Amino acid sequence: MTRDTKTSFPPFLESLTPDSSVPYINALFPASDDIPPVHVHWWPCKRVGVSPSTVLLFIPGNPGMIDFYHPFLTAIHNQDRSGTLAILSHSHIGHDPAAPASHTPFNHALPFQIQNSLRIFDVMSIYFGANTRTVIAGHSVGSWVALQVLKLRSTAVAGVFFLFPTLTDIACTPNGRLLSRLFRPPFPRIVSQVARLLRLMPLTILYRLFPQYPISQARVLQSFLLSPSSIFAAMTMAHDEMLSIRELDVTTLDTYRHQIWFYFAETDDWVDQGRETILQVFKADPGTVKVVHGHYEIPHAFCINHSEELAAVCYEWLVSGGFV
Repeated sequence: MTRDTKTSFPPFLESLTPDSSVPYINALFPASDDIPPVHVHWWPCKRVGVSPSTVLLFIPGNPGMIDFYHPFLTAIHNQDRSGTLAILSHSHIGHDPAAPASHTPFNHALPFQIQNSLRIFDVMSIYFGANTRTVIAGHSVGSWVALQVLKLRSTAVAGVFFLFPTLTDIACTPNGRLLSRLFRPPFPRIVSQVARLLRLMPLTILYRLFPQYPISQARVLQSFLLSPSSIFAAMTMAHDEMLSIRELDVTTLDTYRHQIWFYFAETDDWVDQGRETILQVFKADPGTVKVVHGHYEIPHAFCINHSEELAAVCYEWLVSGGFV
């Protein structure tokens, strides 16, 4: 295998139908370890014939559909001047209609989503080797999953970018208190079945219901809403988030404080007081952690309309961290 082939499309991925209109490669990470295949996007290095110096592994929020995030990750890739940055994003188990439907039941709970991220991280680390650094970026609950990967693979993680991180007491946030009952059984099954009626809804009505969404993002939302299995998976995982994301893992944050960066919204009803709880960990030595308090107009769901702003921040972190 030539190094050009190695970097343009790693053999641990399975290509989906090529699309020349997008700057990334649409693919699947195949089934393994009793985990079904998941949808991935791969941005190879700009320079031909080199292995990546850094791979940015992106873990999404909930719903974990990576099509929401490709403008953000493409903007990071476009800014890269080193030519040796590659990016891989992956969906959560069961969330993305682009992944083939499984004919056998599987678990959508957080421990299995962590295993999904770990298996992808491990395969990448083995394939690219010690000369390639891996930086993880996580959005919302993806930050919590990224924290677990850092805890379990600390020596192999070069850095972690926590974007709007839901790392503690998510059920106690304003959105958690408002929505947690909806995530409990039997509501995920009921809502996912009722969603079948949305097949009758014209896209123009969806645009009117979500006028802030660009057309491309509204189409992603539509594909999610038209997939009962994706809705069920996302709501089931959300229920587990309410139960599992409780006490802040102070020890891990403190131990790896030199490897982490944070981005917080000015107002975030999924994080709320969690921001102050997190920052309290670093109060005695604030210079050891890199924190950005975002512009008041940038919401938790930044990927809908504010991809460029967050991409600029993340690329600055890649530069300041010496990763590119």
